[in-house]
Amino acid sequence: MDRRPNRQSPLGLVLGLVAVVMFGATLPMTRLALHDLSPWFISFGRAALAGFCALAVVLVLRRPWPFGARETRRDLVLATLALVFGFPILIGVATQTVPAAHGGIVLGLLPLCTAIAATVLAGERPGLGLFAASAAGAGLVAAFALRNGATGGFGYGDTLLFLAVVICAAGYAVSGRLARRMAGWEVIAFMLILALPVTVPAAILTFPWGRTVVGESWAALVYLGLFSQFIGFFFWNAGLALGGIARVGQVQLLQTFVTVGLAWPINGERPDAETLLFALGVAVVVALAQRAGRRRAPAPAADPAGPA
Repeated sequence: MDRRPNRQSPLGLVLGLVAVVMFGATLPMTRLALHDLSPWFISFGRAALAGFCALAVVLVLRRPWPFGARETRRDLVLATLALVFGFPILIGVATQTVPAAHGGIVLGLLPLCTAIAATVLAGERPGLGLFAASAAGAGLVAAFALRNGATGGFGYGDTLLFLAVVICAAGYAVSGRLARRMAGWEVIAFMLILALPVTVPAAILTFPWGRTVVGESWAALVYLGLFSQFIGFFFWNAGLALGGIARVGQVQLLQTFVTVGLAWPINGERPDAETLLFALGVAVVVALAQRAGRRRAPAPAADPAGPA
């Protein structure tokens, strides 16, 4: 049953913001883990860890398996390929080959691509105002990244980052579509469980056998598995379902600056006044995007139960 609300709830924005804070630590934690671990083990290891946690939660709560409906199976497979495999692997490999500031470009383009994906894959109609605000935010974040170290031409790493953005945006749209029919935490839980037959053997094959790995790298991997890959999606999927995929997706414009702020204690990268000014500008763009989203909010029939 479609659990889409009859109006886009402000709670969706709050949940999306909580998720963005959790996701904002992904790049700093990935850079920390890369000191001793390969991008392949990081990608498969975090997904396997999150998958076992998801399986435990589902079994303890005795949740029914949602694989009966063909449409649900299809969307779970597509979202799993995008968000459990595609995006983490591409980001992990790209982080080794391009300047760190390119991560800001990725995050700056993601809300715009999410709005497009929401239109194509989830049937939303965000409107030109929201698209314009999203494009402006993408331009601001790209300008910030270029002014803070992104140099050189368009190369292999840039291609990986662009593919990561497109794949992630598609995954957000499909998982947001799923969250209209089932609880947001169940969406990511069953995605991770579905991936276990691949992630567990791959994690074993890529494990750093015989190598010394410091505790900080293991701690970073645990964070990536529990929060970036699992718990963050509880809030994100529920937010997409409640507030609209395209509209809540604009909150992710702030993720670049969350990343910069968290990179200070994690990686020793201290933000400057220019960063704070760009963050203020992006916050204004996000506010404009929310106003545009409210004016274009659809009004389908509601399920009284609402998203769980």
